[in-house]
Amino acid sequence: MEKRRAVVSVIGKDQVGIISRVTTILANNQMNILDISQTILQDFFTMMMIIDVSANENLSKLREELSAAADEMGLKINIQLEEIFQAMHRI
Repeated sequence: MEKRRAVVSVIGKDQVGIISRVTTILANNQMNILDISQTILQDFFTMMMIIDVSANENLSKLREELSAAADEMGLKINIQLEEIFQAMHRI
């Protein structure tokens, strides 16, 4: 079975617990992180992850949980299937 992957981006003011909160939500939804990059520019936090969503056909529960975390922490969190992300960013 081919892996279905998604891109998760997290952007916002740096604060304690961002990585923990997002990765806990992913783990609770049986999502494996395949690649991760994060950086802090002054007080600005950014993180991109590639996750394996093969085991989860319906991403709506994951989206809702990430959205709730984003609202509580003042972040912007997006999740897109990899093929959609690539199509949107093709030059």
